[in-house]
Amino acid sequence: MKSKRLWLTLIVLAIAGVALWKLEDQRGRPPQVTFAKATRENISSLVSTNGKVEPVESGIARAERSGAVKNILVQRGQRVEKGQTLVELDASDAQAELKTAEAQQAAIRAEMQTLSQGGRAADRAVIDTALDKARLELKIARDNYASAARLRDKKAGTEIEVRTAKEAVDRAQAQIQALQQQRAALVTPADHSGAEARLDEAKTAAQLAEARIRMSVVTAPISGTIYQFDLKPGAYLNAGDLVASIGRLDHVHVKVYVDEPDLGRVMKGMPVTITWDALPGRQWKGSVDRTPTEIVTMGARQVGEVLCNIDNPDMDLKPGSNVNAVILSETVENAITIPKEAVYRQQGQTGVYLLETDRVRWRKITQGVNNTARTQVKELKEGDEVALPSEKPLKDGMAVEPLIQN
Repeated sequence: MKSKRLWLTLIVLAIAGVALWKLEDQRGRPPQVTFAKATRENISSLVSTNGKVEPVESGIARAERSGAVKNILVQRGQRVEKGQTLVELDASDAQAELKTAEAQQAAIRAEMQTLSQGGRAADRAVIDTALDKARLELKIARDNYASAARLRDKKAGTEIEVRTAKEAVDRAQAQIQALQQQRAALVTPADHSGAEARLDEAKTAAQLAEARIRMSVVTAPISGTIYQFDLKPGAYLNAGDLVASIGRLDHVHVKVYVDEPDLGRVMKGMPVTITWDALPGRQWKGSVDRTPTEIVTMGARQVGEVLCNIDNPDMDLKPGSNVNAVILSETVENAITIPKEAVYRQQGQTGVYLLETDRVRWRKITQGVNNTARTQVKELKEGDEVALPSEKPLKDGMAVEPLIQN
């Protein structure tokens, strides 16, 4: 038992000794540092961000009156011309009002025709017949009166007979006057003005009904492609509700949100490439059309809204889509480049640790065009080896064990 314990103790001591020897050996060796070579290549400065698609020209079709959707004549993605009918609302109530107003106008015009002729023919006939009879009776009464007067003058008749004959003449004249007044009363100025007023009301009602019928038809405000349309037959619309969004989609605007530090690298005319996660593998090309005039807050970002013109020949890049954008800011051909992670910043200087034999030397550099992975350096030559970040801080003149990256 004691022998076993002794052997275990010896093994543990041996392992500890080996570890201590390796530790001391490591302390005496320079640190291993990975180096990358400066290469000659074409490098492009890219501004990668996101954006939103907007139509170059757009129009909104809205309902002008309330009503249920009766007919749908278009669909999303369809090309339409300005003034083309998109949707028809139920106009049965307005059509019924129009028929009623038109019938009222016809009746009032017939009434006005009657008034212009002096009243209804039947009423006029009754009064005219009575007038003819009264005029005949007046003639007879006048003849009788004249005869009674002659007989009285010849002493062949009495005064009473003359007065009686005269009263008959007066009665006949009074009857004729009454009938003439009655005929005149068939049509009065008030009748004419009242009929005209009622005709105007009927015309106004017809115009309102026609306007409601016209407003039941929703038309395209511009020529273009319908990119927003979600109506179903039977849906109810209120006045002002959105019916369809129409725009020119062969070219679109993309509002690209560029972070404030990158805005200095963006200028009008720079090439832009758009991708959309909904259609992987597709790309749309264009250029910067307008740079921003102000900085806006977008969540935690301070951005400028850069407007880009993008070709959309298949019209499959839809307005309202959230897309990815890459702006090609600048390209330098045959440039010397190194990995961006090889650039160190210390004591207000930017530089690299350059490998010289088995030591590193600090070299101050000026960066040129850079992208997400590499940066242009003018102070180096092709093949120079620069240190990548290591666990141990580097110092000028420090000995290292180089590991060259392929």
